[in-house]
Amino acid sequence: MKTAFLYSEKFGAYYYGGAHPMRPVRLRLTYELMEALKLTDLPGSRIVEARQAQPKELQMFHTPEYLRVLKEANTGIIPVNGTAYGIGFGDNPVFNGMYEWSTYCAGASIQAAELVAGSEADIAFNIAGGLHHAMPGRASGFCYINDAVLAVKHLAAQGKRVAYVDIDAHHGDGVEYAFYDTDAVLTISLHESGQWIFPGTGFVTDIGIKEGTGFSVNLPFPPGTGDEVFVNGFDEIVPPFIEAFKPDILVTQLGVDSFETDPITHLSLTTNGFETMVKRFRSFGLPWVALGGGGYDMSNVSRAWTLAWAIMNRVKPPGTIPKEFILKNGDIYRSSFLKDPPFKPIPLRDEDASCLANDIKYLKEEVLPLVKNRQKERQVKKG
Repeated sequence: MKTAFLYSEKFGAYYYGGAHPMRPVRLRLTYELMEALKLTDLPGSRIVEARQAQPKELQMFHTPEYLRVLKEANTGIIPVNGTAYGIGFGDNPVFNGMYEWSTYCAGASIQAAELVAGSEADIAFNIAGGLHHAMPGRASGFCYINDAVLAVKHLAAQGKRVAYVDIDAHHGDGVEYAFYDTDAVLTISLHESGQWIFPGTGFVTDIGIKEGTGFSVNLPFPPGTGDEVFVNGFDEIVPPFIEAFKPDILVTQLGVDSFETDPITHLSLTTNGFETMVKRFRSFGLPWVALGGGGYDMSNVSRAWTLAWAIMNRVKPPGTIPKEFILKNGDIYRSSFLKDPPFKPIPLRDEDASCLANDIKYLKEEVLPLVKNRQKERQVKKG
């Protein structure tokens, strides 16, 4: 098996601002933790230097006018009418090098798609990717360029059937939007309910339109959901939809803002549930493009994505983080253990558990047959 890890020193060299939860330095921290644990020179793996996405590639999803304004914002000064494009306030501040940073994140995701589609890698991982909220003409939710959409579009343009699975705490709205009316791409998002959290979308009845009806799948979870409940929802929904759709390539968004200690979300996962889902992804045996995503506790980010890379390479990482690494990185780490201890959150309220069970039933009984029937139609046409 061949694996590729996309990286550039530029990933962690930018700064959203002191009060902002998104901290690109988390990407450098992750890579350095992998180095400290001797996971950057594994048999069958390679580190690939990330490149910037080119304007023509960016225009596969984003409008030329939006990209012009985004490029102007690279100076760190809010462009004229920048706020009309979601740029320069709140979630999406302007900072020096913003456009450049975004194009490196996007370029690495396109590279990952190229490597996997070209059989140069069975799995390619871009931890700087997964910026799934950006829209064609607007920044959203800390995201300026939607690298996940660009990677999927690159694959779909080659005739590949792509299944995109998103386990970030926030609904993958930008990716769903891009493919909401097509059956060539299956999008699955498991996330905290939009009743409680940004972007306020991703309800179970949002299943696509026109040719895409049934090919957008959403499973929202109530606040407080922990490993057992989340992983059960994953197992109930993701494998049967993958089996029905029969994709050529799997693209995943591995956000870790779903963890108990994340400062801006309300789920209660740990590395235990996260590892289980990453192993499930590997078990599908599909060519796999893995992207990063959310995660605003830097210890969670670096530990979880390090564990994910180990799983992708079928190696067992050390159980502890080297003491010198922890000392170098101040108070970021609460303990020296790479994995979290078991954690049992407060049980879900009966009404929340019942609602979740009904959502799973709806997806399996009403939406999954739509995908299965379309697959049968495709086979008949081929035959």
